[in-house]
Amino acid sequence: MTVAAPNRYLASLLAGQPQLPASPLAWFNDLRSHAVDRVGALSVPTTRDEEWRFTDISPLTGIPFHPVRGGSKPDIAQLAEFILTEAGARLVFVDGEYAPLLSFNNTGITVTSLASGLASHGTVIEPHLGRHAEFQSNAFAALNTAFLHDGAIVIAPRNVAVSAPLHVLHVATQKGAASYPRCLVIAEPGSVVTVVEEFVALQNDVYFTDAVTEIVLADGARVHHVRVQRESGQAFHVSNCAISLGRASHYQSVSVALGARISRCNLNVVQTAEGVECAIDGLALVAEQQLADTHTCIDHAQPHGVSRQLHKCIVDGAARAVFNGKILVRQGAQRTDSSQSSRNLLLTSKARVDTKPQLEIFADDVKCAHGATVGQLDSDEVFYLMSRGFPEAAARNLLTYAFGAEVISRIPVASLRHKLEQRVLAQTNSQSVSK
Repeated sequence: MTVAAPNRYLASLLAGQPQLPASPLAWFNDLRSHAVDRVGALSVPTTRDEEWRFTDISPLTGIPFHPVRGGSKPDIAQLAEFILTEAGARLVFVDGEYAPLLSFNNTGITVTSLASGLASHGTVIEPHLGRHAEFQSNAFAALNTAFLHDGAIVIAPRNVAVSAPLHVLHVATQKGAASYPRCLVIAEPGSVVTVVEEFVALQNDVYFTDAVTEIVLADGARVHHVRVQRESGQAFHVSNCAISLGRASHYQSVSVALGARISRCNLNVVQTAEGVECAIDGLALVAEQQLADTHTCIDHAQPHGVSRQLHKCIVDGAARAVFNGKILVRQGAQRTDSSQSSRNLLLTSKARVDTKPQLEIFADDVKCAHGATVGQLDSDEVFYLMSRGFPEAAARNLLTYAFGAEVISRIPVASLRHKLEQRVLAQTNSQSVSK
């Protein structure tokens, strides 16, 4: 039988990885084995697939990425620009491998590597690891799960509030390598925690990051989740993030995408009980030939759910941004209150945005709204600033920065917020100079 090219590509990634050692936990071995079977049955998505019709990832499949090879780890000085001074714990992964000498935990809760977490909290982890990020029909989630051997584990105990943020830092250093970061956050009843996931690179090389994050909120838990993707400008980044919301839980998310040649982020939020609240904010800032694709789904499966979503894109050069946001209100999910806004700013005539907000409502007592705008800077606003003495370029930079800063201002970690504000400001200034 002839194997189709997309299947051959997944098979080549699978075959190129070294054999993983068996775990003493049978369920963990079964999970990986099942994922390997799914990789063999699935194929790389193409623009013929409805969920990928705006995002051509054929450049990814044209590169034979190799497994991560052993090498020297960066020292803390090389990571200085990524350090969060407020962090109560930091887990560093270099090309997907845990770096204990660069990590610490001063919080008193479980913030550790997957290997340590399985040894000490296996019974807590088993019901959740690989259970929320669906990999039956998702090739990249299946591939990540097939290679599952390292990752970040956060377990916030019942009624414990952690004030300091927990920083999970993924650092890429190897050209041509494929890595598979994993993160599991379990917020037990009444707990409060802030988790910052960050994907960075130490050089501008080609590599592939295939990440999966699962976050589980038990009854009354509160999680603030910040996700920053600032990979190399030549990298490929695919991530799948699955959130499960228990009764009266509260989930807040801010996602910022700045890097990667092609990036795709899938975020799926499921309301499993009544009375949940979630707020999801996102910003994509891309230029030149970059492509940033964000797909989200908020599944109101139970009554009395509240969700708010704001997603913004700033697109310069010949770059492209994609946003597909679905709000699903299932039958019986009465008294749902949900709103979604997609706002997009085009800085050149070649920039492009494809936005598709969706509402699927199967209940009759709900309040739902959505909307999308795509346009350029308001000429009246530019004129106003120019009339106050700003040069035209400075006026445009200031308005562009303000457009993106609305999302960044919602990040609760001051040092990270400041760094991203400076990054956005520098990028808008450099784009102005290049025109």
